[in-house]
Amino acid sequence: MSAKLSVLQELIEPSVVALGYQLWGFEMISQGRHSMLRIYIDAEAGIDVEDCAKVSRQVSGILDVEDPISGEYTLEVSSPGMDRPLFTLEQYSAYVGHVLQLKLRMPFDGRRNFKGLLSGIENEDIVLVVDQEEYLLPIDHIEKANIVPQF
Repeated sequence: MSAKLSVLQELIEPSVVALGYQLWGFEMISQGRHSMLRIYIDAEAGIDVEDCAKVSRQVSGILDVEDPISGEYTLEVSSPGMDRPLFTLEQYSAYVGHVLQLKLRMPFDGRRNFKGLLSGIENEDIVLVVDQEEYLLPIDHIEKANIVPQF
């Protein structure tokens, strides 16, 4: 996690937890001069629009006072949803046995995009099985990973 994301987590997480939610993760998406900070929250009972609005109001106040993000940005608070993104090793280990869609920061074995079965965790790496082939992918090299909903 970058230093900027660590600072954001330290600022945001206590407030999210105090409101009764879990900070699932967040993304900082740069779009030219304008950026978006997307915060994912979760709770055992699920998340609705009112929950997102409550967290958005609280986090907005904190970010206005602390001002950790330079330039313009939009704040979005969301549920992780069925195709939930994964951010931490703990989250990956909770979804062993599920199919993941992921994108790496740099190519591995000539490719950046993978879709396969998460079969385990080894140290700081995830074990992904794609077409009967096993890949050991370092979590630090994963740009984005999502659960593929099974219907």
